[in-house]
Amino acid sequence: MIIQLKKDITEQERENILEQLQLLDITPQPVKTNFKEYIVGIVKKEFDIRQIGNMKGIADIHRVSDSYKMVSKKWKLHNTIIDLGDGIKIGNDELAIMSGPCSIESEKQIESVVDHLLKNNVKIMRGGVFKPRSSPYSFRGMGIDGLKMFYKHCSENGIKVISEVMQVSQVEEMLDYVDIFQVGARNSQNFNLLDVLGQVDKPVMIKRGISGTIDELLYSAEYVFSNGNEKILLCERGIRTFERAARNTLDLSAVPILKDKTHLPVIVDPSHGVGIRKFVPTMALAGVMSGADGVIMEIHETPEKAFSDGQQSLYYQQAEKLYKELRQTKELVNSF
Repeated sequence: MIIQLKKDITEQERENILEQLQLLDITPQPVKTNFKEYIVGIVKKEFDIRQIGNMKGIADIHRVSDSYKMVSKKWKLHNTIIDLGDGIKIGNDELAIMSGPCSIESEKQIESVVDHLLKNNVKIMRGGVFKPRSSPYSFRGMGIDGLKMFYKHCSENGIKVISEVMQVSQVEEMLDYVDIFQVGARNSQNFNLLDVLGQVDKPVMIKRGISGTIDELLYSAEYVFSNGNEKILLCERGIRTFERAARNTLDLSAVPILKDKTHLPVIVDPSHGVGIRKFVPTMALAGVMSGADGVIMEIHETPEKAFSDGQQSLYYQQAEKLYKELRQTKELVNSF
């Protein structure tokens, strides 16, 4: 059960509601977010909802049977739209495209990518500065100095930044230099990190775990929401299966399932999902056809020289063609 409280609720009204919940053997969990104040009620037995619904201070009340209550679609009339400012939104009828290199490598590279994005009207740049790598000897990013340089060039050109945060200690130092925090697949169930990201006023995109289920992804989102942050995106980035023909198995069935279960925007990552350059455009288009609100993809001016993930990064010319096709496909989906 979710109780939405009125903005002008008094302390006495709040106490009366909590007392009534306890009398009904309902465990209350207060949740105060960027936008509103709620009480999540853990119901142990059947009760007449009118015993609560008419109380002063309550704006609305919803029965939600899902264990992940705040991210469930069952209580929201409209899907969540993430507003990044400057007219850039995710979750509306427009397709959000996030494009950039796997790793930020140099200032010259940033300038090159920014020019490419401006030319193609792409408003969000991805790029890692803290890189979780399977081998400890691989390039692991330029760190916070690289992020500051990344953010400076993007903000000067009206482009928003999404970059991966790997641990709790990085959140505060990254806060002023990202527009979206990305939680990678390896950290999808790092609950300490999710708790802290629930306390910041910046959007958070959570990638599905390497072997994670859809429900586990939703529970991860619930951690962020329950700690106060409603600005959440979910990302299908492929899961590890017994198949070895591609880097991962991009589970596009997850997109309509997530859209049915949650009010949060859903993003598809075809670069990590398939891991092979020539198949990325096909899977990106399929992701949009499956109902995704956006696509996050890797590009590089010279992928063969990339410090990481060059085999799945598109050349600029390939990316330019794909942007057009993605937008045309989104228009087609919107017409259904």
